[in-house]
Amino acid sequence: MATSIDILDYYRRGGEHARLAWGVGRLEYLRTLDVLTRMLPPAPAVVLDVGGATGVYAEPLAAAGYRVHLLDLLPEHAAAAAGRAGVTALAGDARALPVPDGRFDAVLLLGPLYHLLDRADRVTAWREAARAVRPGGPVVAATISRYASLFDGFAKGLFGDPDFRPLVERALADGRHLNTRPERSWFTSAYFHHPTEPASEATEAGLAVRRVVSVEGPLGFAGGRLDEILADPGQTELLLELSRRVEDEPSLLGASGHLLTVAGRPRTAARPADGDGVGSAAG
Repeated sequence: MATSIDILDYYRRGGEHARLAWGVGRLEYLRTLDVLTRMLPPAPAVVLDVGGATGVYAEPLAAAGYRVHLLDLLPEHAAAAAGRAGVTALAGDARALPVPDGRFDAVLLLGPLYHLLDRADRVTAWREAARAVRPGGPVVAATISRYASLFDGFAKGLFGDPDFRPLVERALADGRHLNTRPERSWFTSAYFHHPTEPASEATEAGLAVRRVVSVEGPLGFAGGRLDEILADPGQTELLLELSRRVEDEPSLLGASGHLLTVAGRPRTAARPADGDGVGSAAG
């Protein structure tokens, strides 16, 4: 179950360190939290944040009263997350979660799926999330759109580099965004989902799909104008309000940089007794 070295190196070099703090990353962050507040069971539910990095989503969820346990493949990420208020964390792989069956009220997969290039690995991650969540509980997973590098390449002027187009062509052909030039500032190797694929994977893993929603929508590629909108609290709130209105629109799914798929574990088994769990790691 090896993970590509270039992916691990990308994050160890600080890739994505501040991405969610400004611009399109800020919109992704705000929209993701907005969806989570509506899709998660009420606090103090116990949430497993798989691939949660240093805890950028775990921390606000903990502040809202959730009991958050985070797992990340990189031990240094898990250590940093464990330092956030209200968050417990351990190193762990999305394909073999070190947790008991049905222990959590909700499971988040906000990073792992697009770093698993093989479908079998992604279905395994979905299946592990389904095992970890209680019957009826939600699993919320993030994926990158098949067309993200195409739109982003024009928005950021990346096609001036002759090595960038082959990267986009491969992603459009089979979803594999294979960055063979890690010295570039491009995103690391990843799998870019067609909008129909996340639901198919979740269903294969035994989950019942509830919703697939766009995160940023086309505004994610708006460049500097987006910075102006997000600098204005009134405009930001308007953007979030209207984005909710169209987040389920199928025709917009492929025009968003990221998608969130919300699925649920069927109510076919009893939840473990309260004494079963992962000890202090789950709160």
